[in-house]
Amino acid sequence: MGVRTRLRGGGVVVGAALLALGVASGPAAAADQWRPRPGTLYISDLPKTESWRANPTVRGWGSEYVCPAGWPAEPAEVNVWNRDFTTAETAFAQQKVAVFATEAEAVAFAAKARQDYLDCANAPQRPGVSATYYDHGAVDVEEGATLQGMYTFDSTNPERPGFNYLWGVGRDGDTVTLVLWQSYWGDPPVTEWKRTLRTAVNKLY
Repeated sequence: MGVRTRLRGGGVVVGAALLALGVASGPAAAADQWRPRPGTLYISDLPKTESWRANPTVRGWGSEYVCPAGWPAEPAEVNVWNRDFTTAETAFAQQKVAVFATEAEAVAFAAKARQDYLDCANAPQRPGVSATYYDHGAVDVEEGATLQGMYTFDSTNPERPGFNYLWGVGRDGDTVTLVLWQSYWGDPPVTEWKRTLRTAVNKLY
């Protein structure tokens, strides 16, 4: 990663104004903690294997992803953004971006994300369901990115027995992005999703 300068939200405060207003608290304090949003994916950055549509990128962690359910247990309240991408039927994708106070926190978060995905795929499944984990390797971009995957087969569901998942985790300095994909139709677009993951990390800053 090259040297870069980033404006940090609330980083410059006029002393006189601070004395006059006192220390901010409650919602105002939380608002001051927000940094400028990193760059996020466009619809055109996703694989052309699907016809995608999406709502704008918004603040917050967003909806839970299928696996791991409920992770992370205590998502951050500030400096996190998300965007959902959908198709007419078969596929769903998400991007989540989190900016941390230090690079060490970002490193730890990325490592935990990768371990959580591995643990999720290796966890006991309900009767009739099997899960297979895939390590799709690293992507050489900024401080690094990896792509993991899982295939589940549900013998009790004759209409849609199989689901594929791709879990991309990438980091640029103190910022981590998760780029997630799932579908019940066809093979996972591993090569295409690696390109999307690379683009997602490059676009952060």
